[in-house]
Amino acid sequence: MAAYRADDDYDYLFKVVLIGDSGVGKSNLLSRFTRNEFSLESKSTIGVEFATRSIHVDDKIVKAQIWDTAGQERSVACYDVTRHVTFENVERWLKELRDHTDSNIVIMFVGNKADLRHLRAVSTEDAKAFAERENTFFMETSALESLNVENAFTEVLSQIYRVVSRKALDLGDDPTALPKGQTINVGSKDDVSAVKKVGCCST
Repeated sequence: MAAYRADDDYDYLFKVVLIGDSGVGKSNLLSRFTRNEFSLESKSTIGVEFATRSIHVDDKIVKAQIWDTAGQERSVACYDVTRHVTFENVERWLKELRDHTDSNIVIMFVGNKADLRHLRAVSTEDAKAFAERENTFFMETSALESLNVENAFTEVLSQIYRVVSRKALDLGDDPTALPKGQTINVGSKDDVSAVKKVGCCST
């Protein structure tokens, strides 16, 4: 598991937003990845919550600012494997997401609560087929058992980093030496991934 870093110790800051129906476990995925905590008594998110966590991608420190938005905003699309309706609704969430972002958006499709095997309503095969059709990454997770939570967020951040690196190459820049302070859009104008500004701490 990657070590936690000081708030100002990173090379890149990426914004990742959790989307999906209420009750699919977005808040517990957030708290498991950022604080290694799980709450059986978690209530529906009101308003917006966010947390941060840094990981290593290649030789860079990537800091994630992860937002849980009560299912009202827009790169991790979540559903509950025990509630088929939440799986059906992901198509609408993805359409909304893509309507407000560009084609470079990185999306991880996550089936949460995989520990509830006896209550499963969505098969892994159906979810994989949907992810392939929608051209998204896919993983099943359990915030309770800490299954694949780290892997899902690490994969999404690594892929965002690769998009940023490719954009730099397209611009003729060296991706290992991106200009400091340059903002690089990988989503909508609100979903911005930015290189850390020298001498400035992002909040």
